[in-house]
Amino acid sequence: MLIDTHAHLNFNDFRSDFDEVIKRSLAEDVWIINVGSNYETSKKAVEIAERYEKGIYAAIGLHPIHVKDENFNASKYRSLCQSDKIVAIGEIGLDYFKDYGLFKEKQKEVFLQQLNLAKELNLPVIFHCRKAHNDLLEILRENQTSGVIHCFTGTWKQAKEYLDMRFYLGINGIMYKFDLKEVIKKTPLDKILIETDCPYLTPLQAGVERNEPVFIKYIVQDIAKIKDIDFQKVAQTTSQNARNLFRI
Repeated sequence: MLIDTHAHLNFNDFRSDFDEVIKRSLAEDVWIINVGSNYETSKKAVEIAERYEKGIYAAIGLHPIHVKDENFNASKYRSLCQSDKIVAIGEIGLDYFKDYGLFKEKQKEVFLQQLNLAKELNLPVIFHCRKAHNDLLEILRENQTSGVIHCFTGTWKQAKEYLDMRFYLGINGIMYKFDLKEVIKKTPLDKILIETDCPYLTPLQAGVERNEPVFIKYIVQDIAKIKDIDFQKVAQTTSQNARNLFRI
């Protein structure tokens, strides 16, 4: 078994064939957590998850790039959590890339509101962080919770601080754009989660443009190569990591 802990089959890229993509994934024993980025995609993630008895789960949250156009309504998001398919709040966090950085204070305000919801519901958090690790670390030092730093792109020093706070690191196809060999090599395997972030960050080995959960095997292969360990060891340990964090 492999568990893709961060997919977006709830996005428009999959609107015409998400069922077929899921069937392919489950046939290859790949489980999926679909992650919301605003209320509509969060609602869609729940609806998709509820179509399947097992293997498909959902996370809900307001992504920092959307806080300019959408206010966080805790009661609306809380109502989605009535579903037993919800395993996390996310993806939430901070994004200072380009113009998004003009709304830093609003991002922080909404982020803290969602952290409070996660604490209230006793759910782990899927953190988004782009060009904002120092601010995220500062907030997390004062707001203890459990979760994963999705699509980690920071330094080993930053990674170590997250690990010291008992967070997991999410590794995906960003490893083909950033040099993360040191981080992957030094991070204990029992603190790594594997992700596709599909439809984005497609591994080159896939040979297609759109990413999907079955391509998670390439992430496992390359983690195994960097750490000089067996594929099955990575598969088994990261699956157990996902089960432990998300209680699935």
